[in-house]
This record gives sequence, C-alpha cells and structure tokens, in this order.
Amino acid sequence: MIDIDAVDFFMSDKVLHSPYEYLATMREQCPVRREPHHGVFMVTGYDEAVQVYNDTERFSACVSVTGPFPGFPVPLEGDDVSATIAAHRDELPMSDQLPTLDPPLHTDHRALLARMITPKRLKENEEFMWRLADRQYDEALTGGKAEFNGSYAGPFAMLVIADLLGVPESDHAEFREAFHGGQAGTIGSTAGESLPHTPLSYLYEKFTGYVEDRRRQPRGDVLTGLASATFPDGSMPEVIDVVRVASNLFAAGQETTVRLLSSAVMILAENPELQERVRADRKLIPGLIEETLRWESPVRGDFRLSKVPVTVGGVDVPAGSTLMLLNTAANRDPRKFPAPDEFDIERPNARSHVAFGRGVHACPGAPLARAEAVVSLTRLLERTSNFWIDEEKHGPAGHRRYRYLPTFMLRGLTRLHVEYSE
Repeated sequence: MIDIDAVDFFMSDKVLHSPYEYLATMREQCPVRREPHHGVFMVTGYDEAVQVYNDTERFSACVSVTGPFPGFPVPLEGDDVSATIAAHRDELPMSDQLPTLDPPLHTDHRALLARMITPKRLKENEEFMWRLADRQYDEALTGGKAEFNGSYAGPFAMLVIADLLGVPESDHAEFREAFHGGQAGTIGSTAGESLPHTPLSYLYEKFTGYVEDRRRQPRGDVLTGLASATFPDGSMPEVIDVVRVASNLFAAGQETTVRLLSSAVMILAENPELQERVRADRKLIPGLIEETLRWESPVRGDFRLSKVPVTVGGVDVPAGSTLMLLNTAANRDPRKFPAPDEFDIERPNARSHVAFGRGVHACPGAPLARAEAVVSLTRLLERTSNFWIDEEKHGPAGHRRYRYLPTFMLRGLTRLHVEYSE
C-alpha cells in the first residue's frame, strides 16, 4: 500500500499521472485527512465533499482556484476569520473571478451570467455546434491519423464558447490563434510554455471592447444582449463586471470540455467492444458521458477556506484551514459508487458525480459541456468506422505513454493521438 505521507500530492509526478491509489488509500484511512506537506485538509469522501460544497456560511471560495499556492496573504487566527478574509481576499490571485466569489456578490454575478445565456441562446448555440463539428472534423480527419486535442477538441470548444457569447465570426481566427497557437500553462500548473499574454488579460481586453461598443451602439446581436444584461435588481453592471463573467465562462468552459472530450475518445479507443456497443446504439452516448465524468473527472478538485471551526467527516477543522474537495476521489467513493474503479456505461447513479461541483458554485457550463460531448461523439462515430490509439505515439496496450496536464487542479491528457478508418 502506498505511503501517503511520503507523497506530496501537489508536486508528485507519479500522482499527477496516476492519482487513484493515493486517493483511495487516503480515503480508506479517513475521508477527511490533513496532508503533511502543505497542511491542506484533503476531502476524499463523497458525502463529506458535498457537505462542504453546499455550505457557504462556514466555508469561503476565495481560494477555490489557487489553494495553498500562494496561500492566504495574512495569518488567519481566531474562531471566526470572516472579517480577515473580507479585508484581504482581493490580494489573492483571480479574486475577481466568479469561482472565487462568495454570496451575496456571487449570487448577483451568477444571475448576471444566467441573463446573458438564455435558453433561446443555448438552443441556437447547439445548432451551431453540429455545423462546427462537421467543419472541424473535415480539418482533423485527414490521412488516417489525428491528434484529437489539437486538431479537434481545443478549437471546437473554443469556437463553441465564442459563438455562445457572440464573438463576431470575423474574429474567430484571432481567438483561435490566441488560445491554440501554442501550448500554454494553465490553472494550478507547475510547468508549461508562456503565451505572449495571459489568457485573462487578452479576454478582458477583447470583451471590454465588445461591451463598450455595444453599449454605445446597440446592434440587436448577441453581444448587445451581453452588454445590456442587468443584475436581478434591474441595475446595470459596470463594464468590468460583464467582462469578468463572460471571460470566466470563456476560459473555464474550454479547459473542462477539452478534457471531457479527450477522455471519452480515449476510453472508446481503448475499448473496442464498448465502442461497438455505442456505435450500435447511440442512445448510450449520454450514459457514456456521465460515466466518463465520474471515472475521469476533468477537474481534480476545488478548494475552500474554513471561516470558523467546523467538523467534517468526524474531523475537527480549525478556522482558517484550506480544504481540497477532491472530485476525482469523491467520484470513486465506494460508499456512493459500487465497484468505483470499473467503467460502467450503464451505472444507474453515474450522474450523481461531482465532476461539475455542487451547490451555488456548480459549473454553470455543465449543460453546454454535455451538449458539446454528445455532438462531438455522435459525429465522430458517424464519420469513422473504427478508431484506436496510435501505438507509435502512445505505446502498445498495457504499456501506454500518456502525458497529463502538469496541474493539481485539472485532470486531462495533453495530447491524444488516434488512428481511424473511415
């Protein structure tokens, strides 16, 4: 059995590529356990994670995307550190982003997102997805081989979000070059090449220009709807508030969707019998997507900061403690999912996973990601008669060489090379 105290979850290359033995061992010892290297309370149990996700009174999301790095900027002492959090949260990285906000500010900004992205707009966007999938597969499926992430999943996910938010099609090529012209580091990354700009600074600049232009000259288009969205009380948000919400959806939606798509394709490519079942019955695709989300969660976990002393899973957690809610572990908790390490496309409770989080911070783009996966997998199955792992790139079965994103926040392949027959 693995010695979990000897392993630094946040820095270990072995755990980066294969985390499940470490997480299962930790959960077996206690579903809430403080790791010794950075003092983070690791929440590996399903019920315990859901408890914390749903409790915004006693836990703050201010460290949700950074966790212990760099950590809170000042000491958090006493039995209630809420005032200290409020006074210093703006000093944390990404403190203006939706995932790091707490109610009631989070409530207003989340509602602003809902007013931007209406059911009608989502329906129009789904119609665009089918056309885009064909166009992107035209580009990706040439010569019997493809690197799925770079040739299809990345550009597809980016252009779906661009269309949803109304980015003019004349700017799509610029956005694609900005986000897929090279391989960049990402949230929680310990490595990666740098872009000439940060993704958020680029998005802030672009969406500020769009929103200011549409407020000056409304045009009846999607960006005008974005620019004119109001808070629940009817007040008009500052331009930067609209820009922050739109930019967060744009950036976060791509990351998780690309990982979901590549994991699902890898699973089908590694399992010929399963691929044949899904080819024969496309109604199995939604179940495949949910089990993929459970089995290989695109987000490894989320962080919270305890405001007051609290007990989670029978463990006393002091005020000011950092907790990591490990989706990858909760989704393989045998108390919730029997035989959790088996991939079961017909698992009856697969959709109970926490891959998209829970509570007020549950991923607002979850329906979009599911729709993108249905469209992408359906079209891939229609346009190929078979696809399998490229052994020249990834090695033979049983000895695969996959590389995963060098980040403690996300879980996903950097590249997925496949071969296919039409």
